[in-house]
Amino acid sequence: MKKKLQLFCLVAGLLLSVKVNADDVKRINNLNLLNPDVRKCLLESSKNEGWELKSVYMNSESKLVFVFSKGESDKIYTSK
Repeated sequence: MKKKLQLFCLVAGLLLSVKVNADDVKRINNLNLLNPDVRKCLLESSKNEGWELKSVYMNSESKLVFVFSKGESDKIYTSK
């Protein structure tokens, strides 16, 4: 029983020490990413601003999603 209590205290301490910054993720949901010209413009402008493309995928709603990262910040673009 004592070991379970120690493990619980350790896990609780770790959970309290984790820092999560929700402000570092910006979501943009109003682009027509199915248009190739919009995608090209997004990729070029993001690259010029120093953003790196991390992932491109289709979500469960069949919408195209682009994920960019810069330092510890992320931008997530989702098609209309």
